[in-house]
Amino acid sequence: MDLLAGLFTTAFLAGGVLSLAALGEVLAERVGVVNLGVEGLMALGALTAIATVASTPSPTIGFICALAVGALFGAVFAFATVILRANQVLCGLALTLMGTGIASTVGRAYSGMPARATFPPVEVPLLSKIPVLGPAFFSQSILVYLIFIILPVGISYLMFRTRHGLNLRAVGENPAAADAAGIPVNLIRFAYVTAGSALAAGAGAYLTLTFVPSWSDGVVAGRGWIAVALVIFAGYRPIPAVLSGLLFGFITALGFVGQARGWPVAPAFLSMLPYLGTMAFIIVPVLAWQRMRRVMAAPAAIGLPYYRDVR
Repeated sequence: MDLLAGLFTTAFLAGGVLSLAALGEVLAERVGVVNLGVEGLMALGALTAIATVASTPSPTIGFICALAVGALFGAVFAFATVILRANQVLCGLALTLMGTGIASTVGRAYSGMPARATFPPVEVPLLSKIPVLGPAFFSQSILVYLIFIILPVGISYLMFRTRHGLNLRAVGENPAAADAAGIPVNLIRFAYVTAGSALAAGAGAYLTLTFVPSWSDGVVAGRGWIAVALVIFAGYRPIPAVLSGLLFGFITALGFVGQARGWPVAPAFLSMLPYLGTMAFIIVPVLAWQRMRRVMAAPAAIGLPYYRDVR
């Protein structure tokens, strides 16, 4: 029982990083913009959080500062891709290289430094007493509840139950028709790319303030790329994206437990599990069930700049 509770606890902690980054990417890709800069944004957010709590021991301020840095770099990316209509793939790769480079250079002063402040666990009365699930989920920090309950439900409601959400999805599917209907295409794209970038940086802050409360070069370790893949696997929907992040968190936790208990499996293979899972869960469902091609279909205008004078 203790092993199972520990496994699920680690799964929620590890999955939160991927889930929050995936939610940010869902916002960007639903309005038709591919942001491949998630890895760089997470690195910037992780460093910003550590640097902030080093001077001001408040995890809340550290998390907010990470969101602000992510929004700033996201606005630059949005200006280049939405307003200037630069190539989204190249801009995303540039953002990843720039973000990881800045974090690596500035982060030397904080290398190996543990976070001076982290988010404390918040126990939910009664629910925290449930066997296995109680200590695994209902005794976590406030960020875990934000990532797995508040944000996915709120974003899903906004996206699929409101008129604004209909406009948002229309911008990603057919921006010309949305523009003809009076919807401000560029404004919506700019806003949601910026918001998605802020969430990606927030995922980096969560990484160094909750999951691995310290900074080291390469701490993001490819999680940004996994988050981009999760969005495809989840069919560009917020709740499935979060559940996919939890699934990969479970795979990561399985690797940790295997190494800790000395399973007769090569440690390198256990470390590879999240990345192998990324490929498997993208390829296998489509091969096994052809209908998944339609379920996982991307927005029609994704990756395409919008020119108002071209219809």
